[in-house]
Amino acid sequence: MSIALIPSTIQPEPELYGQTVVVIGGSAGIGLETARQARAKGARIILTARTPDHLNRAASEVDALSTAVFDAEDSNALDRFFQNLPQIDHVMLTAGRPIYGRMLDMDIEQARRSLDGHLLLMLQVARNAAHKVRPGGALLFMGGTGARRPALGVGLTSAVTAAMPALTANLALELAPIRVNLIAAGFVDTPLSAQLLGDELENQRKQLREKLPIGRVVGPADVAALAVHIMINTALTGATYDVDGGQQFVAA
Repeated sequence: MSIALIPSTIQPEPELYGQTVVVIGGSAGIGLETARQARAKGARIILTARTPDHLNRAASEVDALSTAVFDAEDSNALDRFFQNLPQIDHVMLTAGRPIYGRMLDMDIEQARRSLDGHLLLMLQVARNAAHKVRPGGALLFMGGTGARRPALGVGLTSAVTAAMPALTANLALELAPIRVNLIAAGFVDTPLSAQLLGDELENQRKQLREKLPIGRVVGPADVAALAVHIMINTALTGATYDVDGGQQFVAA
């Protein structure tokens, strides 16, 4: 006697279904692409950014649950934002940019702002997230691989790059069972990269296509895919994940 197998019509729920993802700095680039991919996995999205017009366009694209306009480096505004949040599941911080220049020529206040805008910002976000993120949820920070080698003009950024993995690992212990991870990216082809490089952007793309082991330039979707995976995989915490197409191994 043969038994006919009837295909199941039941579809599994998306992996982030019913979860809420906050992206701080989510109006463009890596932040917006992470929001897109998390939304496709069923998440509800909360976006923040400094520029209302950019934020409104991004929010419309991902059908955001809510938005907030503020500068993440404004500690009072950041605290108010978290105070008004409901319970959430994941937070990704993409705000901030590298500071370049010789350390001995750098104004001390400029140097202090750079440190505040990276290490102390991570700490402030972590303190706020401790009371808002559900157990097992993820806190994600963005770092880099490009400044791991000492070079003129990247000294302060290099110091921040070295400190972020240690801060991430220690926060993972203190915030447990909330998970804390760091994504270290190399060059990513984003609007911010275009702004920083200007006329040199296409030359940078060409050089990377020729030199990188992957034979192409890393884009926001590559980083976002890793970010969403870290949200989904509840075994991941305290670690730094490189996504630079092998740039750190071949760049001069």
